[in-house]
Amino acid sequence: MITKNFIIENTKTIFFALVIAIIIRSLLIQPFYIPSSSMEPTLLIGDRLFVTKYSYGYSKHSFPFSPPIINGRLFSNEPKVGDVIVFKTPADNRTDYIKRLIGLPGDNIQFINGDLFINNNQILKSTVSKSDTIYCGNQTIEVNTFKEKLPNGKIHRTVYLKNYSFQNSDVFTVPAEHYFFLGDNRDCSKDSRYLTSVGYVHEDNLVGKAQFIFFSSDFRIASIFSFWKWHKTIRFDRFFKRIN
Repeated sequence: MITKNFIIENTKTIFFALVIAIIIRSLLIQPFYIPSSSMEPTLLIGDRLFVTKYSYGYSKHSFPFSPPIINGRLFSNEPKVGDVIVFKTPADNRTDYIKRLIGLPGDNIQFINGDLFINNNQILKSTVSKSDTIYCGNQTIEVNTFKEKLPNGKIHRTVYLKNYSFQNSDVFTVPAEHYFFLGDNRDCSKDSRYLTSVGYVHEDNLVGKAQFIFFSSDFRIASIFSFWKWHKTIRFDRFFKRIN
């Protein structure tokens, strides 16, 4: 028989469980799902990863629905060039984006003949492959894969279309308290190069640092519920892979 005391105690349990979950999600760690190919080859569609919320301190965007309970950032830490970061896009301050940090406040960013320059210094990239195929949306594209070395020594992989579509640009000067982000899939990424849709990201919009992938599956092969195809859909080799 269900008694009044039984209902009260279970309601308390559910309430405290929700409070604990919100605290963990807001202050410590939060899972995210990768829905697009803009960060290939680093992140693939279907990757699920953990993001640490404490890495750069806290703002209103650290909490669900971004309540205006914090003005600015608390316990702020400066992110490093090369970090893969989740942020709220400035276009609506609601949508989560994940990109690689390229420019700090005051930096000058420019593309010249398909090469990335930071503060007039060309970013070195070495060829890994000239015959890779990756996704751009629902289509596959032929790309060149490079290892790119940033000014602080951070090395990561990027891909460019064989015929670069983003050959040259104006100089992007990063304003104070803002950051400049790029996707690793350089010709298939909406990022800070597109000033009206993303542009420069204010420090308050930073959500957290991407740390590692805890699960990955390719739903384009089959649904996750098709357990007899798990050997094809689940990317076991990506489990607990650290994000560089």
